[in-house]
Amino acid sequence: MMTTKKSIVLPLLIVGSMNGILGFALGVNAFFIPFVQQAFNVTTGMAYMIMVATFSAYLVFGGLTGPILKKAGYKGGMVIAMLLMSVGFLMIVPSAKTVSFPLFLCALFVNGLGQALLTGAYSTYVSIIGNPDSAAARISFMGVCAKVFYAAASFILAFFMDLANVRIDDTITPFYLIAGILFVMGIVYYYSPLPEVKVAGEETGEAGKAEEAGEAGENFSAYATSKTSIWQFPHLLLGVFAIFFTVGVEYLALGTINDYAQNLGLSNPQNYVWLVSFAMIAGYVVGMLFIPKYLSQTNALVASVVLGMTVTLLILFIPGSGSIWLIPVLGLANALLWPAVWPIAIADLGKFTKTGSSLLVAGIIGAGIVSLFFGFFAGKYGYQPAYVIGLPCYLFILYFALWGSKIRR
Repeated sequence: MMTTKKSIVLPLLIVGSMNGILGFALGVNAFFIPFVQQAFNVTTGMAYMIMVATFSAYLVFGGLTGPILKKAGYKGGMVIAMLLMSVGFLMIVPSAKTVSFPLFLCALFVNGLGQALLTGAYSTYVSIIGNPDSAAARISFMGVCAKVFYAAASFILAFFMDLANVRIDDTITPFYLIAGILFVMGIVYYYSPLPEVKVAGEETGEAGKAEEAGEAGENFSAYATSKTSIWQFPHLLLGVFAIFFTVGVEYLALGTINDYAQNLGLSNPQNYVWLVSFAMIAGYVVGMLFIPKYLSQTNALVASVVLGMTVTLLILFIPGSGSIWLIPVLGLANALLWPAVWPIAIADLGKFTKTGSSLLVAGIIGAGIVSLFFGFFAGKYGYQPAYVIGLPCYLFILYFALWGSKIRR
């Protein structure tokens, strides 16, 4: 583990640039929701299958994330992730040429495999590279990088196509370019000066060996040495569900606002995602400035959940198109959920840290499941009432923050 702010600046910048690419990939997904309804002639509910296709990869590949990271290390895992995402984007081309929705979903699934591996690798790497109490601040910086490129996805695609009237043939050239760029960047990252880091006791589980890691030895907990299985960490298992609901509510804001704006008949609906992204960036900046000096990770999590529940209730009752302006505020509330939940969930895992990351990655399927429920609710009852599904998600995250994350029995 690195111990000085100066020593972690370059690694954070490198990983932040990778996270920007991850944000771009997820931004493309949000663009696809209204697009696939026209291009492939599917219903609103079926359009949200693109979220399921992407995030089911997190469930399928989650169990393999730990072994890959153990074998290739965090840096190697991130490079492999970039190459997988390149292949996924390349597969979009034949799906467009043949107008095949199943093949299109397969392409998003492969892309999701890369996203799953990159998410598990960067989140844990950034959590353990410095002081555990400031992990949420470092992950918040990753969030800034991701959301800037998430919002920029539609802006970049606009250079190649008319986003208000996309033809399926228009997607061929840009995705050839995107796939090629990601492949080249994966090679570049392979040769980047990104050091490998390990949490105390990660390899051996022995306190004595952990002392060799400098500051890591001070943070080492004997709690993990008494465990023989990853299933013996209740706070981690509850953390998987917390991640499930965290990404679920995050994509309620990020993944639905463009579609909601189009449903309301608002002009330039493709641009509304910028509002959510900017709101989340504002939330990340708060995390970077205030955690842990003025605000603990747990208190930041509780405050975010309370704000999220309040805004959700307002969205349900504000009449007409006025409710859409509350969705960016929902994004603000969601910003610090992930940065706080992940480091709290992997705390005290020792030699089980990489395996624990695998379980948390599997929980990201929540983005697809919650989005799918939203899509079917929206199709049957309308978009505005569909946001009610965020309330039970926030309630569980609140339980995890106040009680579940503290369980060590």
